[in-house]
Amino acid sequence: MASFVTEVLASSGKLEKEDLCCKINKLSQKVEEIKSEVCDMISKKYDEFLPSMQSAEDLMRQVDAVSRDMDNLKSCIENETQKSLRDAIDDFTDQKLRMEKNAAGIRVLRQLQQFDTAIEDYHRALLEKKYTEAAKQLEKAQSNVQVLKAKKGCELQILKALSTELTIQKQNLIYHLGQEWQKLAVWKLPSAKELTSVEAFMETELRLCCVGLKEDCSTESQLANVLQALAILGELNNKVKFFSQVLLKYVLKPLITYPALNVGMTGQPGQGTDLTFYCMETTVEHLSPSEAYIKVQAVLKELYTHLLNVTVGDKKLSVMLGDLIWEEMSDCIIRECLLYSIPANSSQLEQYEEVIKQTEEFEKALKEMHFLKGDSTDLLKYARNVNVHFASKKCQDVIVTARNLMTSEIHNTVKIFPETKVSIPKLPNLSSGDKTGQDKAVKMLRNETINLENENRLSHRTLSLPVCRISESVQKLIELAYHTLSEASNSTKQCAIQLFYTVRNIFQLFYDVVPTYHKENLQKLPQLAAIHHNNCMFIAHHLLTLGHQFRYHLPQPLCDGAATFIDLVPGFRRLGTECFLAQMRAQKVEMLERLSTARNFSNLDDEENYSAASKAVRQVIHQLKRLGKVWQDVLPVNIYCKAMGTLLNTAISEIITKITMLEDISTEDGDHLYTLCRTVIEEGPLVFTPLPEENKNKKYQEEVPVYVHKWMTFKELMIVLQANLQEIVDRWADGKGPLAMEFSPNEVKSLIRALFQNTDRRAAALARIK
Repeated sequence: MASFVTEVLASSGKLEKEDLCCKINKLSQKVEEIKSEVCDMISKKYDEFLPSMQSAEDLMRQVDAVSRDMDNLKSCIENETQKSLRDAIDDFTDQKLRMEKNAAGIRVLRQLQQFDTAIEDYHRALLEKKYTEAAKQLEKAQSNVQVLKAKKGCELQILKALSTELTIQKQNLIYHLGQEWQKLAVWKLPSAKELTSVEAFMETELRLCCVGLKEDCSTESQLANVLQALAILGELNNKVKFFSQVLLKYVLKPLITYPALNVGMTGQPGQGTDLTFYCMETTVEHLSPSEAYIKVQAVLKELYTHLLNVTVGDKKLSVMLGDLIWEEMSDCIIRECLLYSIPANSSQLEQYEEVIKQTEEFEKALKEMHFLKGDSTDLLKYARNVNVHFASKKCQDVIVTARNLMTSEIHNTVKIFPETKVSIPKLPNLSSGDKTGQDKAVKMLRNETINLENENRLSHRTLSLPVCRISESVQKLIELAYHTLSEASNSTKQCAIQLFYTVRNIFQLFYDVVPTYHKENLQKLPQLAAIHHNNCMFIAHHLLTLGHQFRYHLPQPLCDGAATFIDLVPGFRRLGTECFLAQMRAQKVEMLERLSTARNFSNLDDEENYSAASKAVRQVIHQLKRLGKVWQDVLPVNIYCKAMGTLLNTAISEIITKITMLEDISTEDGDHLYTLCRTVIEEGPLVFTPLPEENKNKKYQEEVPVYVHKWMTFKELMIVLQANLQEIVDRWADGKGPLAMEFSPNEVKSLIRALFQNTDRRAAALARIK
């Protein structure tokens, strides 16, 4: 057994050359034999109780030896098996790589063969003018090159050569297709650089050809042959896009923009057609929508018949062109035609239904030719939204008109009388009940009428303006407001609300624009300041009742009380008043500057001093007379008298102050002062000439003390200048006389001290003044 194990171990290095199974079987057999002997021994030891200890030990040694031999053999087997397995895997992997490399080479050769075949088929198809087939073959060759690039199984130099060849052939096919495309649509474009007149477009021509590609094919198949090839190469969109741009610029837009420009079609069936422009005499500035639709539809119909009625892939060529031109073309129609066809007043809105119908028919015709898809377009939406556009246009026109009136000359005036009324167009009947909330408005109006009938009648002059002059532009502005609100009363709810707030915007615009635009003239020219004052008061007067006059003819929420302009009244009154008061302050400053040259009315016995004082008084009177002339027949009488009275009162107050401040007045000075004061007393009332008729001004000249607060004070001063001490004391009358009503005790004492020398009589008189 030991020699057998030794033999096995000795031959373990050559296991790879022998049959391992055979040796393992032998070892198994030997184990079985030992196992049998061990069993016999145990049986004898424990069953037969034979003294076989020595033999048992021998058997144990044999078992241990066999076990060691088995472990060594197992280790040997494992090492040799794993080494053989690794070698086998490496060999298998190498063989697999070699096979994959061979397969890749075969695939590259197959792709190269397919590329070469595709190029040959392409050349054959190109010679036969089978452009679609040629394009497909190029597409197939392109895919082969893409596969080669992706697989990376081909040399870079070969790939570069294939790509170059493919590019050359693709450009060659594009060139041939471009030549065929040019035969389909031949343009003759204007030579002028600037296309700003009708004459510039008269040179435009477009020839649509139906034949020439292949004589044995129908027109549709010829077109499809070229167009399908262009589509495969990705060039069709560019061609159609460029065609659409030229079509818009040189044909469609000029036809829409210039009313005198018309298009003519000449040609024979099957031979194509020529589109040319010709000019017609016309006086209109903008085409009507119907005329624009007719022109555009005629051009597109010819294009559809001779060029665009071809399906490329799953889409007609007319669909592609329509997608490119529709938005810009419809915008041009809106801007040049529909915009100017919007009615100027609400009475013409019903007639606009015909334009909406024509727009629907136009779009229907384009849909039949596949130029247009979808049910709702911007063009039709614009036409159907006529009420909104009418309101927007009306509001825009109103604002533009109002602004032009505000920036016109102020000095062009008209005379306003109490009975002057603004003509209002006929308003809708309140009983028609065609507006929301109108029944409620009718009931409210009837209740107010009943309440008024139960009260005493008001005078017909109640809320009437006094006679004055206002700017003609302001009168037109108020008429514009009334007519716009009348238009709102006959319009839809949305339009009425928009027009109402446009009228409010007019007045707010006046408030902001006029004082700024005419600022310099309003500051320098007294007459314009007075006219502006009247304008503001005239507007405020109408704003009081303007909303109420139209309230019950307007929709909700306007008829519920929102239709009012009363909130604007204080602002306009303040605007007119501030402007006129600023002019009054400027006149006062000018008047006081003139009086400042009178040398304080002192030492008038000096000829130069008297001349200066007399000149200052004369200048003040002249200034007042000049103001009286420019304000005459402009300001209302009461405003005129108050203004002139205020200015004259300023002059008189300044003279009184200067005289009462004198410390010494000689008899000669007193005479000169009296003379100057008499000039003011005599000529001052003559500045009150509010009316052009002289005989009617006497009444206001006699009422000077009403408007000049210091008039009686001035008269008392004149009396004092010529009176003696006793007369002064008598007019004082212990503080109850007319002198005491106008002067304070200190002022009277100061005058006495200046006029009279220091004597006992003067002291007695001064003692009486208290």
